Amino acid sequence: MRIGVPKETKNHEYRVGLTPASVRELAQAGHEVMVQTDAGAGIGMTDADYAGAGATIKADARQVFAGSDLIVKVKEPQPGECRLLRAGQVLFTYLHLAPDPRQTELLLASGASAIAYETVTAADRSLPLLAPMSEVAGRLSVQAGAHCLEKAQGGSGVLPGGVPGVAPAKVLVIGGGVVGDNAAAMALGMGADVTLLDCSLPRLRQVDAEYGGRVKCVYSSRETIEEYALQSDLVIGAVLRPGATAPKLISKELVKRMKPGSVLVDVAIDQGGCFETSRPTTHQAPTYIVDDVVHYCVANMPGAVPRTSTLALNNATLPYVTALADKGLKQALVDDPGLRNGLNVYQGRITCEAVANDLHYDYLPAVEALAA
Repeated sequence: MRIGVPKETKNHEYRVGLTPASVRELAQAGHEVMVQTDAGAGIGMTDADYAGAGATIKADARQVFAGSDLIVKVKEPQPGECRLLRAGQVLFTYLHLAPDPRQTELLLASGASAIAYETVTAADRSLPLLAPMSEVAGRLSVQAGAHCLEKAQGGSGVLPGGVPGVAPAKVLVIGGGVVGDNAAAMALGMGADVTLLDCSLPRLRQVDAEYGGRVKCVYSSRETIEEYALQSDLVIGAVLRPGATAPKLISKELVKRMKPGSVLVDVAIDQGGCFETSRPTTHQAPTYIVDDVVHYCVANMPGAVPRTSTLALNNATLPYVTALADKGLKQALVDDPGLRNGLNVYQGRITCEAVANDLHYDYLPAVEALAA
């Protein structure tokens, strides 16, 4: 199969779809890999590294898209990239379609099939291609939040860990999944006073056992969200509904009542955000202030550490890329129900129920689409 890796074009996005090591594996299996020039520059990989691994270097994205059957990316295609897609082509990347009607329209119009990393599932219903970036984002969220708490950034001037004689910052993590777990670990490591909210009692028990009671594990409700948000210096939004728009858990009214200089970090912003005052930002301009509360809502947080992120992502994606290349789209999806769950768009139809519901499209189950 002909596999294309374009250079990412989203603001300050330095990750790349395939590393030279992944290219080598695919080339050794007999596949042709085309990589846009400088696609790996952000992770310290040169065109020579890719060529040495067996890739053909192309001058621009148009050549990569035109010559490929399978496009492997990291972030959702920007409008110009969507217009380079064609019927019969396969796109494999993060999509986050539910809060992005324009991208959805363009993908449907292209006639291509699009598999979203974030809705591929494992046998235990976990999300193996979302997990690596959730780990990175969870850890980064506390690092970014600590920076935003600095007075020069608009924060209250509180050090997360405090010092002897001065109390540490209060950190609230909403959501006990991969992001929340990693955020709690980082905040605890900084010495902060950490509370984690989740609506799953089994998950709360797991987190409580994991940290030996050092993280306060509280059942999530409107009342507890309000109670702990009002006393917190830093709030991490770490909730997820796979494929669907994130629920709004902190209202505009609650933001108005939060402590001046407190910080909201919305890791759910890729799925529309879990705070009512959230809007996507970039690494170039990562924050804004609403009612004296600093908001950090960067939509590609792991892009800040692209080398770590790309290596971690490729560890998870390469087996799926290999299956698609070896078997072709239909057979790979038939053989692997978890990969099939990643199919969001197929030949002009929506095949992800959560996306169809949120954007008001007719839903065509992937199994039916493939059979037809």
